[in-house]
Amino acid sequence: MLKNLTLSVIAALGLTAGAASAAGAYDTHIEDFDFSFEGPFGSYDQMQLQRGLQVYTEVCASCHGLQYVPLRTLGDAGGPALPEDQVRAYAEQNFEVYDEVLEDFRAARPTDNFPANNGAGAPDLSMMAKARAGFHGPYGLGINQFFKGMGGAEYIASLLTGYTGEEKEEAGIILYENKAFPGGWISMAPPLYGDDVEYADGHSTDLHHVSQDVAAFLMWTAEPKMMARKEAGFVGFLFLTVLSVLLYLTNKRIWAPIKKKAKQSA
Repeated sequence: MLKNLTLSVIAALGLTAGAASAAGAYDTHIEDFDFSFEGPFGSYDQMQLQRGLQVYTEVCASCHGLQYVPLRTLGDAGGPALPEDQVRAYAEQNFEVYDEVLEDFRAARPTDNFPANNGAGAPDLSMMAKARAGFHGPYGLGINQFFKGMGGAEYIASLLTGYTGEEKEEAGIILYENKAFPGGWISMAPPLYGDDVEYADGHSTDLHHVSQDVAAFLMWTAEPKMMARKEAGFVGFLFLTVLSVLLYLTNKRIWAPIKKKAKQSA
């Protein structure tokens, strides 16, 4: 029985190692960026989210949508926290949505979601950061995100900065070498080069900073309630700690007389 179990474990480890070897045939590089929302007490940087929104609007929105994100959440505390009038103006000036009642397109309102963008066949970015949270470590478990603070935002920022400048053509499609993309080659041309936008707050617009800004914004679109969950988790931890101490003291008080009698009788 023990022999069979040992052989089964060895076989399973061998298959896992083989899969890992196959998946790691290309040495992808994910940089460990330092984001403000990492750790149990981290929180989103409001100004960074606003800068990331600008990058998404001016660069990414031409190919990618955010169809699962309500425009009104741009005014939420803990997020970009835009004033109500700015949210309304942003929606009206940047997007059109199809109104089934009017049977025509109209300017977007805060009550609408960011529109989908299927024109270029590019993926929607609403859940990209969350979908890529388990990119490294034991597959799909997101172990590095938990222990090292490396998750979907690092993947996105690394992808945007991982282009080497090399190109090749396969089946009539131009592919671009990218150190962070699985397989090493991606069909998306470099979307950012540095100085692609001009920030009103004077923040640096080099490639690394702009990539981090938009990656942080996309992390917020995928996890808008992350801070609330952290707060709830911390409160729950304190509650359980206090409850454990009270149960321990109660247990000692209840059993103390019985233990005392047992010692005396012995």
